[in-house]
Amino acid sequence: MLADVLPRSADNTYRGHKLALWVFGLLLLMNTVIGLNSIFNGKSVASSADGIPLSEFGAAGAQTVVSLFALLGLSRLTVCVVGVVVLVRYRALVPLLFGLFLLSHLSGRLIVAFVPIARTGAPPASMVNNLLLGLLVVGLALSLWNGAEFRASN
Repeated sequence: MLADVLPRSADNTYRGHKLALWVFGLLLLMNTVIGLNSIFNGKSVASSADGIPLSEFGAAGAQTVVSLFALLGLSRLTVCVVGVVVLVRYRALVPLLFGLFLLSHLSGRLIVAFVPIARTGAPPASMVNNLLLGLLVVGLALSLWNGAEFRASN
């Protein structure tokens, strides 16, 4: 399994289940939309989707949160560009990127658990984050599953 996550050569030879490539593409699309929305519509995203009470922060505090959302959106887009390059040219690295995306997602949840964000109500972004987490777990499992090896061992 470690050889699947860290292949000897970063080529276009993909050994996992083909459905994982579609899940990977869907994740890239979702993260691209989230990133662009955070850059160009950060105030609305922060206040409505994430439930951050910007009106309680004052003008400078609200502007800082919106700027941080835009920077986070840019970070997502940068990672998506790397993901598209991997999907098109270096498919052997798809399991590695699934693992890194999952590690990043879970680490983010851990950080928010210890350093909570002030929120109002039940923001809908939590549902999107749960969907992303589910897709990451399923995608990683599918990318590591080699049906040919499974059939050969039975």
